Amino acid sequence: MQIGLLLQADGQFDLSDSKQQVVNTFSIGRLRPYVRGRFSRRFEFYFAPDFAGGNLSVLDAYIDTIFAPAFRLRAGKTKTPFGLELLHSDSNLLFFNRALSTTLVPNRDVGIQALGDIDGGVVSYMVGIMNGVADGARGDVDTNDGKDVSGRFVVRPFTKIATPLKGFGLAMSGSRGRQSGAAALPSFRTVALQQLYFSYNGVTAEGLRTRYSPQFFYYYKAFGAFGEYVRTQTPIRKAGVTTDVAHEGWQVAASYVLTGEPATDAAAGVRPRSSFDFDNHHLGAFQLAARYHTLKINDRAFEFNLATAGSSRKAQAWTAGLNWILTGNLKYTFNFERTVFDGNATGARKTENAFVFRTQLYF
Repeated sequence: MQIGLLLQADGQFDLSDSKQQVVNTFSIGRLRPYVRGRFSRRFEFYFAPDFAGGNLSVLDAYIDTIFAPAFRLRAGKTKTPFGLELLHSDSNLLFFNRALSTTLVPNRDVGIQALGDIDGGVVSYMVGIMNGVADGARGDVDTNDGKDVSGRFVVRPFTKIATPLKGFGLAMSGSRGRQSGAAALPSFRTVALQQLYFSYNGVTAEGLRTRYSPQFFYYYKAFGAFGEYVRTQTPIRKAGVTTDVAHEGWQVAASYVLTGEPATDAAAGVRPRSSFDFDNHHLGAFQLAARYHTLKINDRAFEFNLATAGSSRKAQAWTAGLNWILTGNLKYTFNFERTVFDGNATGARKTENAFVFRTQLYF
């Protein structure tokens, strides 16, 4: 049995809020004690509640039955097998928050999954039957009889070859399921300051929702990069009329560890060669990161009067970041993020310029 904790103490500040419409704040972004364990060799479990914001929610609670490295069954609540960045551990986020494109990705859900690594990780897969949640949402109970089938397949063609491409991989994800009701529809917020910029009004989902996402990643020594494209389509009904509405987003991100340690997407993150020790002139590890990400709302949401008045059609953002990893358990994250709406067209929402930072403890 292993007991641990993820604590993230955050600060979020709007640098362009001259009218003081956004509250600059310090907050606890994540406060998650966790328990994981194994018994009888073939069974593992994981339980992680979250107390951030003074509220209790169960994020993960599942049991694995292990038949072989290539096949295990997972039952309970956990992340939906779909998004690349979403499946990165919350303890090893490259940026303060995940990208705009990830707000199209289903988050944690309850269901059953099959997963495994084939041929030593050359091929990996995750396939699940889940209740089904809205884009970017998580859920504990279902609101209708429909269920989502989701899957993600990863190929690392050079993982067994001594080549600089050893850390390269491609992935493809998809999901499909019939969903209905207002709870099956998303709203979208900026990733730095969580400001609402799009929502639906007086509509319900009604029919077959589909998603797909091609992805790539590459890690070589101190360099790391990944990217993904996400498209989601849902039939939406209003006043007796149903139309298919599809949203799409994508991101490209890259990082470089200035102090030379290997970049990684593993949960443990970058491990400094020398932990912070000011007296002996050891500062830990430093990692630079940058990304571009965007989300485009389907024009039909506006042509058929499905969106709330004032909603934006498109958000585009770029992020510059510095991660200071003091020890294997403690790091600081600093990000500047600029988000532009509707290409700064006349009448568009004002550009958001945000500075956010985090102190993280993880063990």
